[in-house]
Amino acid sequence: MALAFQPLKNDLLLRAARGEETDRAPVWVMRQAGRYLPEFRKVREDHGFFEICQTPALATEITIQPIRRYTGLLDAAIIFSDILVIPQALGMEVLMNPGPTFTEPLDTPADVAKLSEKVDVDKELGYVFEAITMTREKLEGEVPLIGFCGAPWTLMAYMIEGGASKTHQKSKTWLFKYPKESKALLQRIAEVCVDFLVGQVKAGAQLLQVFDSNAGDLSPHDFEAFSVPTLRYISAGVRDALTVAGVPHVPLTLFAKGASPAIAARCGYDTIGLDWAQDPLDAAKSLDVDVCLQGNLDPIVLFGGRDAIEREVKRMCEAFRSVRGGVTKGWIANLGHGIMPGVDPEDLKWFFQCVHKYSANA
Repeated sequence: MALAFQPLKNDLLLRAARGEETDRAPVWVMRQAGRYLPEFRKVREDHGFFEICQTPALATEITIQPIRRYTGLLDAAIIFSDILVIPQALGMEVLMNPGPTFTEPLDTPADVAKLSEKVDVDKELGYVFEAITMTREKLEGEVPLIGFCGAPWTLMAYMIEGGASKTHQKSKTWLFKYPKESKALLQRIAEVCVDFLVGQVKAGAQLLQVFDSNAGDLSPHDFEAFSVPTLRYISAGVRDALTVAGVPHVPLTLFAKGASPAIAARCGYDTIGLDWAQDPLDAAKSLDVDVCLQGNLDPIVLFGGRDAIEREVKRMCEAFRSVRGGVTKGWIANLGHGIMPGVDPEDLKWFFQCVHKYSANA
């Protein structure tokens, strides 16, 4: 039985994701529930990072903090969680001190045997579903709620490197040295991703985003060979599972940072996220399918002062509007990556205000 929530009052995000013309661009930012907010830091004083993720009431509070602060300016909430909850569900221990650290990363394909053979997402990740349902209720229809997961390649890289890496030497070596085993592990992760995303929709998520943050560390050939098959598996698998369950489909977004937008657009998602190094006009010209675009202000602009923020937002809006013949259509305004911890919340507010102003259709 489908859960009942209050009617949605602001559907700009969902309309844009469907490719519709909107009065202005819907706007949200990646990591908007995070360390730049003093109210978030206050909660973190008494609670660990993964403790918050695994405690629905705390995850709900963190998710709603930016909505509360920027009411009327933000057009979406994104559930507070982390992409690494899937490796945790597979049986790996991940600590946050301060960045993610795996106590026993995968060194050779033989180590894959240590992972759980079958993941019951309701049992292992039910706390995320509870947080989503609780957040939908607390939002009272103010804005849509986004659910998410990490893409298989990005998750595999963390599982092998044991944390963040600048070179991805270990994980990329797997691709070249153990291609068959790498593809099997990627598929295994993808199957958990599908179950996890479907569970999020059943719990109340109204749009889903897949983060392939390490996509740009692969050559176009290797991205197509190793990441794209699982990204396609996820988009098709989520829709198929929702159809079987009789649950309405939700828009799907892919943020494959640094990867070719043309390749990403062929993976079956409604929206393709662009990072700040990708030009919207060039990206649009390269596409052979019609998709919504998301992005893509350089996050560092938010440190540049009000004049710089306004100037760069205006330029961004002009670029995305020119893609659609001078109107705001099929575009979700965002940063080109996650917001940085040191940003002044008032400068982010100015960013939102500038997006409202310069993306508005006459």
